[in-house]
Amino acid sequence: MFIETPKTVVSKSDKETFEFLNDLANFEQLMPDNIDKFEVLNENRFLFALKGMPEIVLEKKEQTPPHKMVLGAASEKLPFTLSADITAISENESEVLLSFAGEFNAMMAMMIKNPITNFMTTLSTNLTKV
Repeated sequence: MFIETPKTVVSKSDKETFEFLNDLANFEQLMPDNIDKFEVLNENRFLFALKGMPEIVLEKKEQTPPHKMVLGAASEKLPFTLSADITAISENESEVLLSFAGEFNAMMAMMIKNPITNFMTTLSTNLTKV
């Protein structure tokens, strides 16, 4: 399953945007309103839970400063990645494309597609506000 948000313009340089995303504590600002729990476990991992959903631990998987950040599920039960591709527009603006990729059976994919699409859209929208 692959989900991609529309590109979002951020009022920060590509370097500043990358540094913002690289500090995992900043993800709390991007989370939806229905967040139930958020905790930074270490500099490479954080955990979050939305109301009515299980806790998810994300960890840094890959980085290419200042252009790409890939987070992935720490658990092998639900293998997926969340990627941010950052492109410089000007000295003070960058464009971010968020994408989600995961290997799920058809039933699971059908159940989680809408919630994940909404989650990704919220992250993208909130990124424009930072």
